[in-house]
Amino acid sequence: MRDITLILLGAGSASRFSLPPKKQWLWIGNRPLWLKVADDFQQLHEFKETIIVSSKDDINIMENFAPYTFVEGGDSRQQSLKNALKTIETPFVLVSDIARCCLDREMIERVILAKKNRSCVVPTLKVVDTLYFENSPIERESTKIIQTPQLSSTKTLKKALDSQSEFTDDSSAVASLGGEIIFVEGSQKAHKLTTVEDLSKMNCLTPPSQRALTGFGIDIHPFEEGKQMILCGVEIDSPFGFKAHSDGDVAIHALIDALLGAAGLGDIGEFYPDTSDNYKDADSSELLLDTVKRLTNLGYLIGNVDLTIIAQTPRLLNYKKAMRFKLANLLNLTPNLVNIKATTAEKMGWIGRKEGVAVEAVATLYYYDWTQQ
Repeated sequence: MRDITLILLGAGSASRFSLPPKKQWLWIGNRPLWLKVADDFQQLHEFKETIIVSSKDDINIMENFAPYTFVEGGDSRQQSLKNALKTIETPFVLVSDIARCCLDREMIERVILAKKNRSCVVPTLKVVDTLYFENSPIERESTKIIQTPQLSSTKTLKKALDSQSEFTDDSSAVASLGGEIIFVEGSQKAHKLTTVEDLSKMNCLTPPSQRALTGFGIDIHPFEEGKQMILCGVEIDSPFGFKAHSDGDVAIHALIDALLGAAGLGDIGEFYPDTSDNYKDADSSELLLDTVKRLTNLGYLIGNVDLTIIAQTPRLLNYKKAMRFKLANLLNLTPNLVNIKATTAEKMGWIGRKEGVAVEAVATLYYYDWTQQ
């Protein structure tokens, strides 16, 4: 009988983790950390359901990776857990943090085997160092280090969290209702990833894959009389610009699509829709900066980009260097890793008739190598 639902919490801001990617998006081989943890749990027990709690933006991306259930988190751990508990019907729930990413099979078995109605099972470690509270020593034999995962009666935990009190973990919530707290032996392996220094303690984590990820983008815009033309973030001397919801920088739009494509994130319209007033007359350079920030948070590094601008007019030879340096600055790359090519349509078709411009872009991404920190 599958009577346990697994909840993995990962909606926090990770403010103490100082690397560019969010810690849940450190790549372990070809998988992000959150997915590795979820998959590893599936190897240890047959759960009725696995729920991953994260931010709304991350959930939109996570859903492309695996068929788990995703729930938007709240402003606190407690609110995130309450959000996840709303639809759970199994009698028991096992709650863990994605940041506690090295699983110990024997410890988790101890937790699951000890379950009882109205109880909470908690893995603990003994305190081996002398402890002081303020200026006075305390008996370390009477103290415990609390770990996760913790297994609780779903009904009891729901009721406990429905109070005005703020609890730091599940056991303290269940204890507030008089529920039985069952302590089992924890594990030194179950260390929580909080700071960069903790990475050295995570023997279960393998380096990210070195594979290159390639994306392709293409965009087309017709001309509009009396509008400033912007290409690659550079102002072009021309009597017309591009007809578009934003500033119409067709080159940056193609580049954003290439970057998103390399990361498997969809297309520019999903993030910056031309139906939204938020992007009316938007500066495409700002959209590119936002895309770069998004990729960085998700653990990607940009390798290089290559653009081909197809335009019968205007002539772009004298602008190519400025375009290269502008994009390099936006992408945080050295200029040699940004290539700009320009060609005509040999007077054929709508481009040849000087009705608009098309741009094709290719981008390469790599996984951020957190082992070098």
